[in-house]
Amino acid sequence: MAIASIRPAAVAGQFYPADERVLRMQLSELLASAVPLEQVAPPKAIIVPHAGYIYSGPVAAAAYGAVLPLRSQIRRVVMLGPTHRMAVNGFALPAAQSFETPLGRVAIDREGWSELQQRPDLTVDDRPHAYEHCLEVQLPFLQTVLERFTLLPVLVGDASTDAVAALIESVWGGPETLIVISSDLSHFHSYQQAQCQDRETVDRILAMRSGLGHEQACGATPVNGLLRTAARHGLVPHLLDIRNSGDTAGDRNRVVGYASIAFCDPVPHASKQH
Repeated sequence: MAIASIRPAAVAGQFYPADERVLRMQLSELLASAVPLEQVAPPKAIIVPHAGYIYSGPVAAAAYGAVLPLRSQIRRVVMLGPTHRMAVNGFALPAAQSFETPLGRVAIDREGWSELQQRPDLTVDDRPHAYEHCLEVQLPFLQTVLERFTLLPVLVGDASTDAVAALIESVWGGPETLIVISSDLSHFHSYQQAQCQDRETVDRILAMRSGLGHEQACGATPVNGLLRTAARHGLVPHLLDIRNSGDTAGDRNRVVGYASIAFCDPVPHASKQH
């Protein structure tokens, strides 16, 4: 049963439109309106927020716009995000062999799915994935900016930075693989307090300093692992957008912070002419 099972969309109609045409229109508008703080080379990895599209969609679009030049190159997307609804020891893969959204189905990367099961700290369990939004909300963006790709969706629970880094390293792949870390920043502070705290968090990420806590980023555990692995591969982080729900669609009394960050190969310096 697990071989043919489908993980249906759980938050369509809540976090993003359930109607295919409306969803495509919203994604098109978000991507067209995204103006990143920095123009970057196509990234190997991205950190993107995972709230409802009216809140974090404009920030996420900056990262997915950076991925667009890789449209025909990326064939596998590895997604890591935190568990919001069910505690997980280590990591959880779904038993389901495809994820469905209003834009269609995305097949699981069977080879990577099988290989990760060799890890003693990983379980195969559909339950943590069933109602989890943090990975699902990334899929319509990916289905829009990429042509055809398989998916390796990993929920990260109680795990060390070393363990996350080792897992990411094992699925790093080549230029055909994109790593997506799903994480919001601070939660439910005042607008100004969030701006200050989130800027400090982003500065830490840009300095490639792991050790983030969950009060700084709900996806701190996978973010810390990515920072460790990205540093090992010599990638350079670039801030594409940083805002909070008070900037997009919410009031400014209790806000949630969002950032999009791209990790790219360093750009070689042109030789100076004398």
